[in-house]
Amino acid sequence: MKKDYEMKIAGLTRRLPLFPISDELQIGAFIMFGDVEITRAAAEELLKKAPEFDIMITAECKGIPLIYEMARQIDADNYIVARKAEKLYMKNVLKVEVQSITTKGVQTLCIGEDDVNALKGKRVLIVDDVISTGESLRAIEELVKAAEGDIVGKMAVLAEGEAADRDDIIFLEKLPLFDKEGNAI
Repeated sequence: MKKDYEMKIAGLTRRLPLFPISDELQIGAFIMFGDVEITRAAAEELLKKAPEFDIMITAECKGIPLIYEMARQIDADNYIVARKAEKLYMKNVLKVEVQSITTKGVQTLCIGEDDVNALKGKRVLIVDDVISTGESLRAIEELVKAAEGDIVGKMAVLAEGEAADRDDIIFLEKLPLFDKEGNAI
């Protein structure tokens, strides 16, 4: 049985470990944390494909290094992170529930009044590391719409499985799903 999958991402080769999500299906884990080289390269390539935008938003937490690097590369003043839990400093919180493929149980994504004000009337770019089922993306879209932001683009480094067939997202590479033996399907 194969234990990892090699792929090129933003001109760099990476081996993604395979993890079962059911008895019949595995996913390749793309983990940007700690990989500064891939984070820089992916941010640069995504920015080349990005539509014009005023502000970016991502979900806590795997998209944070990517959105930070994208903001740094364009000298942006800020970006928004939809948090997994309400924080004491957040006022008038907007919340959306989400069921992600990589997290057990239902999660909540939320933004506070300051984030809502930063999004309102702005051209918003949604950024993530991987889009798979699209549930996290849907939750962020709900938050941006509730904040009266104008979504101009949705992008990720990788589109996993059927997400690569969507025509409403921008991504760098397709990440296949894998059978229980580790073969791409």
